[in-house]
Amino acid sequence: MEGIIVQFRRGRHQIHEKHFLIDLGLTSREEAKKLSGKEVIWKSSAGKEIKGKIAAAHGNKGLVRAIFEKGLPGQAVATDVEVK
Repeated sequence: MEGIIVQFRRGRHQIHEKHFLIDLGLTSREEAKKLSGKEVIWKSSAGKEIKGKIAAAHGNKGLVRAIFEKGLPGQAVATDVEVK
C-alpha cells in the first residue's frame, strides 16, 4: 500500500519531528484505525530507508499518524511512503 506524507504533526507552537501525517487514500476514521501498528518505510533519493510505525488515526477523513525512528527531512513532505 502506498501513501503520501502530508505534513509534520504540529501545533501552534511546537512541531513533533518524528510524527508525520500520512494520506493513504482512505475515507473514514474506522478504515484508518485498522492500519494502526503497521510498518511504514520512507525511501530517500539516495537510497536510505527510514522506518516507522502507524500509531493512530488522525481526524475523521482517513489520515493516519506515523511515528518514525528518526526524524525525516523537510523534503520528505509530499513524497511517497510504503506501508507493509
